[in-house]
Amino acid sequence: MARVDGCFHLASAVGVQLICDKPLESLLKNVRGCDTVIAAAARHGVRLLYTSTSEIYGKDSIGSLTEDSDRLLGSPQKGRWSYATAKVFGEMLAYGYAREQGAEAIVVRLFNTVGPRQTGVYGMVVPSFVRQALGQEDLTVFGDGSQSRCFAHVFDSVAAIVALFENDEALGEVFNVGASMEITISELAQKVIERTESTSQISYVPFEEAYEEGFEELGRRKPDTAALEHLTGWRPRLTIDDAIDDVAAFMRSHRSEAVQFAPSG
Repeated sequence: MARVDGCFHLASAVGVQLICDKPLESLLKNVRGCDTVIAAAARHGVRLLYTSTSEIYGKDSIGSLTEDSDRLLGSPQKGRWSYATAKVFGEMLAYGYAREQGAEAIVVRLFNTVGPRQTGVYGMVVPSFVRQALGQEDLTVFGDGSQSRCFAHVFDSVAAIVALFENDEALGEVFNVGASMEITISELAQKVIERTESTSQISYVPFEEAYEEGFEELGRRKPDTAALEHLTGWRPRLTIDDAIDDVAAFMRSHRSEAVQFAPSG
């Protein structure tokens, strides 16, 4: 850490499947990793940007979420919430070092970042759907598909992260990073089929069959990015269509590595 100009802490044990199947592993890896990296950056006076997650808002599905929105988590006995708890721990470390020791720390909360090279191994929905569509398999939608998300292309997310990292006014603050266009998971599945020109159909699987005990689904997840836009002038340039096309193009060009995109278990 002493030899670098800045630190982007992007690493995380992530994915709904991993969180539900191995909540302890997810919790310990994220907590210990955050402690190690954030403390080292503070100790050496290195500017750090810590990537948190929209998961920290929990089950709050009312309108667009601002950085100050209340958090509504389920029971700590539910494995799903181990990830949100671990990421909040990282946020609070960053805030603590910034406010009490003057460390240069910035927190961003990512909302469903997608794009080429992302895999569906741990339940990432866009690469999972694209892989199934390219293989002419049924697209597996968990639940009734009415749950909605906002997907941001990775190129837009990276642009936002870099803009914040380079802005001194962002120090000690937290920012949502994501797109604002909502789409239901059923609509997403249909869009993937259309854009990949697949003959696939959509198969609906109840949540209780898809996940182990401890899973709780979220109805909506939409970011308010006014703070980011006001400080940096950032606006998303790419759409979910662009993300689907880029993921499909990458998978088509890496068919020999298809094992990377197969679902776990």
